[in-house]
Amino acid sequence: MSNGDPLLEVSHLVKHFPIKSGILLEREVARVHAVDDVSLTLHEGETLGLVGESGCGKSTLCRAILQLIRPTAGSVKFQGEELVGRSRKELQPLRREMQMIFQDPFASLNPRKRVGQIVGDPLRLHGLASGDALKRRVQELLDRVGLSGEHYNRFPHEFSGGQRQRIGIARALALQPKLIIADEPVSALDVSIQAQIINLLEDLQDEFGLAYVFVAHDLGVVRHVSDRVAVMYLGKIVETSPGAGLYERPIHPYSTALLSAVPIPDPEENREREPLVLDGDVPSPVDPPSGCRFHTRCPWATDVCSELEPPLVNYGSGRLAACHHPLNLKRGALSKATISEESPAGAADALPSEPGKADLPVGA
Repeated sequence: MSNGDPLLEVSHLVKHFPIKSGILLEREVARVHAVDDVSLTLHEGETLGLVGESGCGKSTLCRAILQLIRPTAGSVKFQGEELVGRSRKELQPLRREMQMIFQDPFASLNPRKRVGQIVGDPLRLHGLASGDALKRRVQELLDRVGLSGEHYNRFPHEFSGGQRQRIGIARALALQPKLIIADEPVSALDVSIQAQIINLLEDLQDEFGLAYVFVAHDLGVVRHVSDRVAVMYLGKIVETSPGAGLYERPIHPYSTALLSAVPIPDPEENREREPLVLDGDVPSPVDPPSGCRFHTRCPWATDVCSELEPPLVNYGSGRLAACHHPLNLKRGALSKATISEESPAGAADALPSEPGKADLPVGA
């Protein structure tokens, strides 16, 4: 890669799961639109936070990027090399550079294998170490993630949740990857343990120059670790922003709703604010709404929202949002906006004509 080229480039990625019916002859009757035309980029040493409600497609997107499940359509390029369509054998050399930390520290470790086998298997399978050298390398990895070499011969059930997640991190680091996708790595852990794991991941990023895709529900955690944040709703990216920008001036109404649900440490300030409470339930991904998928729950929705899918618009400074009535824009931002190349295929080709009602006050 030349300088400035992204380490990971995802273009119009789609993953649909067919729903089949029939006894003797099965036929497809519908599809679950888990990931629908998602584009994003990630550079070396960068952390991209991925947030959204449960069931919006975050984990499916992560697995599709790593080709753990095959995408329905789209492109995934890692270091400029296309991953989609490659066989398992062709992907094996690239898998050394891409690893994953799974959400559940209990289900992601084989209960019948000892820690030494779990962490050492990647090294053995790729032919990088064996015998005493393999054992020494595994003990070094365990020590690096805050465990002891004495844990080498123990089984996963002998560890706490935080210790199990450290084992998963050691396994992900074994091949010295450039990209780690962390799928809610702290959601199953106590708050005190969460802080330890997050600090560990940051230290490892500084030491090895890792790039992270960090999936989480806790927006406070995402704010702490992320350089950029992508907001996902019902299979689509609705907003991408530098971390600080999203928290200070969210453009998409869904981002505003997510942030208003985060409690503020100051009790008085928390009581005084007016949180944005969304009406209704999340629509089914089997039959997503027409136009903007968020319009069924959006307080600022108009007729155009149900008729036309909004394009992903670039408002400058790394701010992208897909909304017909964007919020919190500075004066003149609409006149300088352009439609992003990451905009979904088939989306409207017209820029927003007016901001939402939550625009900034005079003088902002």
